[in-house]
Amino acid sequence: MTDHPQTNDRVVFGFWIYLMSDCVLFAGLFAAYAVLHNSTYGSPTAGELFSLPYVLTETFILLTSSFTIGLAMLAAYSQKKELTVAALVITMTLGISFLAMELSEFGNFISEGHSWQASAFLSSFFTLVGTHGLHVFLGLIWMIAVLLHVNFRGLTDGTMRKLMCLSLFWHFLDIIWIFIFTFVFLWPMI
Repeated sequence: MTDHPQTNDRVVFGFWIYLMSDCVLFAGLFAAYAVLHNSTYGSPTAGELFSLPYVLTETFILLTSSFTIGLAMLAAYSQKKELTVAALVITMTLGISFLAMELSEFGNFISEGHSWQASAFLSSFFTLVGTHGLHVFLGLIWMIAVLLHVNFRGLTDGTMRKLMCLSLFWHFLDIIWIFIFTFVFLWPMI
């Protein structure tokens, strides 16, 4: 049974509204970071704390996952179920790698005494980057659900709608990461 085009349009429109509300959330977090990034209270500054090569690796991994989810969508539109699943599994593996690197970085900062409690700068950093990481984690859970859906139900209209919304969400996370990379990690190094 196929969905009516009007139903799909409403779902996609509603999802775009959700993404815009997430933009507002991240805009607030970026604003807080902009105000607090110099409030180090004796702790290291961003330029002293961050390793650009490490963050570049994270960025490369996440941007590659954006490419692979795009491949998953192309495969799905061509009704190639196995290729869709393979591309989603690769995307998920890249997402897990990104999250593992981010958690490792957080763990290193905390073990060195640079937790979110050390300064307003670190508090705003952990909040902004951690919120993005939480979104990646939730996206990975969603990806597992969509993978199961594709495996058990195939590439139906409903599955395609779920895949499209997941793809939009994943690309949105990549765009947010590009802003985080630029303003949080790259800008202090210049």
